Amino acid sequence: MAVFYLFSANLLCYDRCNLYIIKNTAERKAFRHPKRRERKEPPMFRIVNKRELNSMVTLLEIEAPFVAKKAQAGQFIIFRVDEFSERVPLTIADYDREKGTVTIIFQKVGLSTKLLAAKEIGDTIQDFVGPLGVATEYDGMKKVAVVGGGVGCAIAYPQAKALHNLGVEVDVIAGFRNKDIVILEDEMNAVATNYYLMTDDGSLGTKGLVTNGVESVINRERVDLCVTIGPAIMMKFVSALTKKYEIPTVASLNTIMVDGTGMCGACRITVGGKTKFVCVDGPEFDAHQVDFDEMIMRLGAYKDIEKK
Repeated sequence: MAVFYLFSANLLCYDRCNLYIIKNTAERKAFRHPKRRERKEPPMFRIVNKRELNSMVTLLEIEAPFVAKKAQAGQFIIFRVDEFSERVPLTIADYDREKGTVTIIFQKVGLSTKLLAAKEIGDTIQDFVGPLGVATEYDGMKKVAVVGGGVGCAIAYPQAKALHNLGVEVDVIAGFRNKDIVILEDEMNAVATNYYLMTDDGSLGTKGLVTNGVESVINRERVDLCVTIGPAIMMKFVSALTKKYEIPTVASLNTIMVDGTGMCGACRITVGGKTKFVCVDGPEFDAHQVDFDEMIMRLGAYKDIEKK
C-alpha cells in the first residue's frame, strides 16, 4: 500500500520500504503502484424506449439495472446528458426489475431537458444515479385518493401503481388545462379502481378543478389517505380541502429540487415550523404541515429572469 504526503511543492510517496520523491505532474502520472488497478470507464446508460406524450412531455425508458433493482415509488434519480451537462433530478415514473430499466417522464423546460429529449432509442447518457429520496410507505390503507396535476401525473402514476399492486382501492383524480396536454390516461385507467379526468375548459373528461373531483370522491366514500402531486398552488388547495375533512394527506414537492443531494439548499422548505430539505428529507411530506405560501414564493423568485 502506498502512502502519499504533500511536502512543499513535491509529493512524497512512501511505499513499504521505499521512499519516492515525485517532483512534477508528469512523474506523478508515471508513478503506479504494481498492484494498482487501472481505472475503468463508467458505464453509459442506454435508452431502450421513447414516447412523446405531448408536444412538451417526453417518456424515456433507460437501461439502468442497479437503479431498477432498488427503485421504489416516490424516489428520484439524477441524470447528466454528457460530461459537460448539469445534474438534474427527476422522479422515477416506473421501473422494471426484470428488464433492468427505469422510466422517467419530463417536460422540456430548459437546456438539459431539451438535450435529453433530443436523444433517440439506442443513444446513451452519461450519468443516471439513484434511487434517491425516501420511498413512499403505505401501511393499513384500504382506499387512497391519488391526485395529479399536469406533468405531476407522471409522479402520481407510480404511486397509484404501487397501491394497486398492494391490493389497495385507488381513486385517481387527474387534472389538466385542456385535452391537448393529457398524459398517461391508459396507464392510469389500468391501475385505478376509478379514474376521474378533469380539464379546466371541459374539452375532455369533466370540466372543473381537481378539488371538485376530490371532494366528490370524499363525499361518496371514506378515504384513508390522499396523495397530491402537481403544481404547488394545486397541492395547497387540495391540502386545504382534505384538512377540512380530516383526511391525512401526503404532498410530493419534487418541483422545487435543484441539486438533489442537499448541498445547494434550494429545496429548503418549512414543514411543521421546521426547516426541511426536499431532496434529503423527502420528497414527500405531510401536506397539512407544509408552508405552501413560502414554497410558492420561492418557486417564483426567478420568474422575471426566466421571461427575458
